[in-house]
Amino acid sequence: MCTVYFKLTLTYCPRVFRVSLWEKWGLSPGILEIYDAFFFRMGGQAKGKKKNKPKRKDNRPNRDEGFVGLSPQERMKVRMQEKAKKKTAEKYSVEQLLQKTEECMDSFDFEMASLFCRRALDVEPTNLQVLDMLGHVSSELGDTQKAKEVFLRAVELSPDVGHSKYMYLGQIHTGREAVDYYTKGIQVLLNTLEKQGTTTTALAGAAAPPDEDPELPTEKDVSVAYCSIAEIYLTDLCMEEGAADKCREFIEKALQYRHDNPEALQLMASYLFSTERNQEGKDYLLKSVGMWLPALKRRAASSSAGEDIQNEIPPYESRITTAKLLIESEEYEMAVDVLESLLEEDDEVVQVWYLSGWVCYLQLEKAKEQQEREGREATEEEKEEGTALKEAARSYLTNAKKLYNKLRCDDQPMLEHVEQLLGELGGEVEGEDADPALDEDFEPCSDDDEEEDAEAPMEH
Repeated sequence: MCTVYFKLTLTYCPRVFRVSLWEKWGLSPGILEIYDAFFFRMGGQAKGKKKNKPKRKDNRPNRDEGFVGLSPQERMKVRMQEKAKKKTAEKYSVEQLLQKTEECMDSFDFEMASLFCRRALDVEPTNLQVLDMLGHVSSELGDTQKAKEVFLRAVELSPDVGHSKYMYLGQIHTGREAVDYYTKGIQVLLNTLEKQGTTTTALAGAAAPPDEDPELPTEKDVSVAYCSIAEIYLTDLCMEEGAADKCREFIEKALQYRHDNPEALQLMASYLFSTERNQEGKDYLLKSVGMWLPALKRRAASSSAGEDIQNEIPPYESRITTAKLLIESEEYEMAVDVLESLLEEDDEVVQVWYLSGWVCYLQLEKAKEQQEREGREATEEEKEEGTALKEAARSYLTNAKKLYNKLRCDDQPMLEHVEQLLGELGGEVEGEDADPALDEDFEPCSDDDEEEDAEAPMEH
């Protein structure tokens, strides 16, 4: 018992009390020093180890990393998006998502196409094909800023491969910036063609063989790109010094790479009209229209939409310019054919209704002038034809005015001319027949929309 008490006292009492007891019991101070040294080496060191024992490192991921400053709802949204990305990557491959995107684009469901394309981009953020497709879809949806960001990202990742991103950037921008993007795109195109070994036939302007891979660039792509630059010098940069010479230079380059490109031929016609060389311009215009209008009529007659024919038909906006130039050249019947095909394709473009009424009015006036020159009265047949033209003009112009108001357009000169013509023709047509049908999801037009179509000047 005394031994236990002795050990407990020496171990757990403070040193001051231990020294006092040690002296009381008559023990040597040297033995106390030896005991203290042993105590601190064994017991004290062990306690120190326990006290200073490092904590186990927490290797668990911090789920809140990157959520600083976000509300609980925003954090939940981000977590759900991450979960959706992970689930998409596990369920679908990028190829499958791109296939779904193309299917939606073919059916003009660009909203759904955008969702599939964004999912593909989540899986592979640097996939150039995905970026190119997302940029195209964003352009179709009218999200210019998003399209610009996507294409610029593609340029950053691959500046020397793939020309289409530069073509889209050229369309998005205007003036000198647009020219720079188109020029870079042409450089990429020519480098690609050189690698394909196709530049030997470039100046010959031969059409692509039927079995050529549609994904590969062709001389026609180069021709179209040069047309885009020439068009800028004909419009945005027309006031620059030497703009006319540069415009002609790029049109000639376009025709070198594809001598039968309808857009290049039409641009040359516009250029010649602008320099008052009207007969030469008319020759180029008729050659251009002859490249595609007969095929368009055959397609309409057979109710077939062959892909080969469609590829040779200029874009909708370009054909509006065609109609304007034909009216300016007094080729009224051909202009009517072009305008009728445009209305069948899309009947919600105010300018097409307006031009249709305008050409009917001009045909009516031309017939009257001819009768006056010949100094005779109109025959019964001519009177019937005149009445039909008058009513057609009133109907077209009435539709143009009503559609203008419904779409909340902002082209005051065109509206004033429509009202002037209607006043001369006897006013608007009354009744439901003159009210053009509109889709529920139509978007208001703006000055920019009308200016895109107004590539060629036309006197009223």
